[in-house]
Order: sequence, then structure tokens, then C-alpha cells
Amino acid sequence: MKRILLFLLLTLFSTPLFSQEYRTENNIHYYDEKTSKSDAYINERCVLDIYIPKNVKNFPTVIWFHGGGLTGGEKEIPEGLKNKGIAVIGVNYRLSPKVNAPKYIEDAAAATAWVFKNIKDYGGSEDLVFISGHSAGGYLAIMVGLNKMYLNKYGIDANKFAGIIPFSGQMISHFTTRKERGIDELDARIDEYAPLHFIRADAPPLLLITGDREKELIGRYEENAYMARMMKLKGHKETTLYELQGFDHGGMAQPAFPLLINEMKRVEKSRK
Repeated sequence: MKRILLFLLLTLFSTPLFSQEYRTENNIHYYDEKTSKSDAYINERCVLDIYIPKNVKNFPTVIWFHGGGLTGGEKEIPEGLKNKGIAVIGVNYRLSPKVNAPKYIEDAAAATAWVFKNIKDYGGSEDLVFISGHSAGGYLAIMVGLNKMYLNKYGIDANKFAGIIPFSGQMISHFTTRKERGIDELDARIDEYAPLHFIRADAPPLLLITGDREKELIGRYEENAYMARMMKLKGHKETTLYELQGFDHGGMAQPAFPLLINEMKRVEKSRK
């Protein structure tokens, strides 16, 4: 009886008394009309979905890039990010081998620029835009967040991000990018396609999350640990690294979503 009562109490107090409503829009082209019509593959792949809270102003937004090794995958609004009082932008981008680096990074930047330029029209705050993604998506997120060149093209300073939160992203050059360039799988390059090449003290808050180092893809935790160390040595004051014990590369996303939400709330609270 006590267990049943406890269950009922937990259910009652974990259910929102006032449910927030959301709306979605799908397949919005993030390049301008001329660019989208100039290339069939851009027209097909360079689209995004939005998931926006209704009747709320100045809400935070997370841009979410799907995984898939830069060779596959589809845009998504993860269930773990729904009904959390935030907007979620799910982004598609062009894939290898149809395109090579830096095209997919440029797509991620174009989608990000679209968000910065349009989120206010939907009720969101331009000052509370976070960038995230899982695996290849995490790689794209941190490349756009650290290498200012990609957003400079659109007149946007990457320091405008409220936070950069890659899930199990590569910090050396991505293995697909290395394959495109004929670089050996175990050649751990830190070049113009490596987030580690762009460490800087003035970057937005950086939250690195990986699975268990013994269950992750080879070297993935270690790359993120090295990034965390180098950012701190560079003088960055808000770098945090979480290793999710017991979770492998694919399974780490689900327990990482609450960490992402908590980080968004922390930053939002700090700016009030």
C-alpha cells in the first residue's frame, strides 16, 4: 500500500499542472531561395524543422544536429527535448560522399544563421540560442561554435551562442573528413577540420558529454577530455566534461538530454 501511495504521489507531482502547448513547422529551407533552387541536393537536404512553445516570449532555443557519421541520418526533434519549455530546431545537412568537407559544416552554419535571424519572429530570445547534436551532429555543433569563420560569413559572432553542448562529438578531425582526404583512420589530425584547432578563452560556455570511455567509440572520451583540458589551459572559465558511466555511444544521448536542459536553464538563470 505504501509503495502504491508513493507511486501516486510521485506521479501527481511529476505531472505539470499547466501543460505548455507547442507547434511545429517542417522542411523550412535555411538557404535563401536562389541558393536552394540552384542545386537539387541543397533543395532536398538543407531544410530544418522547428518545435516552438506557444504563447511564450523570450524562450531559449537549442539547434540540434543529427548523427550518422556525416554519411547518413535525418533531422529530428528528440523526444528527450520535447515539453521542456524550449524551442528545438532539427536540422538536415548534406552528406558525404555527395559532398565533402567543409560543405556539411557550411550547411550547419547556414542553419544556425537562419535561427539567429528568425527566432525572434517566433518569440524566442536571440541571446539564448544553444547549439548541440549527437556524434557527427556534436562535431558540427562545436565546429560552428568554435571556428568563427563559418558564422562570420553571415555577420554573426559565434560568441553570441549561449552555450555549446556536443554529445560524443569528435574533437580531432572527423573520421569521415579524414577518409575523404585519404588520411588513415588512426591518424589523429588536429587541423582546420578539428575543433581542437580552435580552442579559445573567449568561447561561450562549453559542456562536453560522452558515454563510458570503455563502451564509447575508440578514443571518443579521450578526445573530449583533451579538449576540456586544453580549453581550461587556454583560459576558458566555463568548460565542463561529463562521462556517462555504463552508456555506450548510441545509448548516451538519452541520459544526456537532462544535462543539456539543466545547462540551458543554468545559463538562462545567470543572465536574468
